[in-house]
Amino acid sequence: MSDYSQPDLTLLGDDHIRAYRDSGGEVGYLWNGVPTLLLTTTGRRTGEPRTSALIFARDGVDYLIVASKGGMPTHPMWYLNLQANPAAKIQVKADEFAVVARTASAAEKPRLWKIVTEVWPNYDVYQTRTDREIPVVILTPA
Repeated sequence: MSDYSQPDLTLLGDDHIRAYRDSGGEVGYLWNGVPTLLLTTTGRRTGEPRTSALIFARDGVDYLIVASKGGMPTHPMWYLNLQANPAAKIQVKADEFAVVARTASAAEKPRLWKIVTEVWPNYDVYQTRTDREIPVVILTPA
């Protein structure tokens, strides 16, 4: 089991995305012992594709991601992009497919938060760092 309080940050950002894509997910799928996917959104200002490597959990056919930004006071850019245009693409290992994103409702969030914190317990820590409500995003295959 990974030490979530001291994550390995050797594979991040563009390096993580490049390694993931180049290897069909063989490199980068597991980050600190947890699964990651590549999320490609459409930039809300530029219209250009923007890709992020994110930890995910599953809820049936849906993929769950968390707009934590490590507990920073603002939402991550990928979340703002999804709010503007919920159509996106994900890559999970070598599989790539379209998804539609939506933010979990207040009624849904407690159950889904439990699922995502079982995968990455630090989400609880991140929530203590910010006054904003950290969203759970549901990605449903299109």
